[in-house]
Amino acid sequence: MKKISMLLLTLFMGVMIVGCDDKDDAVTHIGVIQYAEHPALDQAYEGFLAALKDEGYKEGDNLAIDFKNAQGDPSTPETIANKLVNDQNDLIYAIATPAAQAVAQKTSEIPVVISAVTDPKSSGLVKNNKKPGTNVTGTSDLTPVNEQIDLLTQLLPDAKKVAIMYTNAEDNSRFQADLAKKAIEKAGLEWSEAKVSDMSQIQQVTQSLVGKVDAIYIPTDNMMAEGMSTVSMVANKNNIPCIVGEGGMVKNGGLATYGINYYNLGYQAGLQAAKILKGENPADMPIEYLAAEDCELTINTTVAKELGITIPQELKDKATLVE
Repeated sequence: MKKISMLLLTLFMGVMIVGCDDKDDAVTHIGVIQYAEHPALDQAYEGFLAALKDEGYKEGDNLAIDFKNAQGDPSTPETIANKLVNDQNDLIYAIATPAAQAVAQKTSEIPVVISAVTDPKSSGLVKNNKKPGTNVTGTSDLTPVNEQIDLLTQLLPDAKKVAIMYTNAEDNSRFQADLAKKAIEKAGLEWSEAKVSDMSQIQQVTQSLVGKVDAIYIPTDNMMAEGMSTVSMVANKNNIPCIVGEGGMVKNGGLATYGINYYNLGYQAGLQAAKILKGENPADMPIEYLAAEDCELTINTTVAKELGITIPQELKDKATLVE
């Protein structure tokens, strides 16, 4: 009788374990690491969730999200990446280059979808942007740098000297800075570099440009996006317009941008994630870019008025105007 009872107990426990496994299998677990908190990256996360929902993955139903934000601290992504990998998520979404690099260094097995990374290949995330050949794929936020410099010349026809201000430690920023140098030279202007390595330097570096340059160009850069209000406080006070990499920076005091819609970028990454969850191999999925028509012209009319800059009507007609 005791043997029969033990056998029944064993069978019961087996059924319970199988039942629990089945329940877990019904829920997709995605870990998310976002490098910093600023509008562009926030939008990349919101777009990602929206795409997953449209593809049938609803948070709280058949989708569990473990969201972590490194708050722009360079030492934090590694710790977050370790946790997300050790928790054996079905997929990890990494927003911004430092976050993506941290995760890619921790796993070669869990699929990783990246976003807000300018050049995945040069950042060591994939073997080739057209055919990644690794567990990593996603969307690039390579902005139309040439068009941004062209915008600078349209809005500031008298400008001769342009400072390129960026975070030297960010691969994506260095990549864009190199593109900007070529574009500025092509436009017949002079460029100089203004590099920062931490938030505490932003005000001082901006102040050092006063009286030396006619404009500042800032690419998509996580630290600079966080510190944009500090840059604009000093620059606008001293009549130095800032042409920037994305719309969030314009809202925080930049003059204008022709840049990426990060919600759309995140949405595109979410569609990629859904394909992977349904069986596609990230190694064979090209890095995707937003089409030129998905880029947006954004102009801060309050800043323009403050700086005495007249916005051509043809630009106003096709721009998103913020105050």
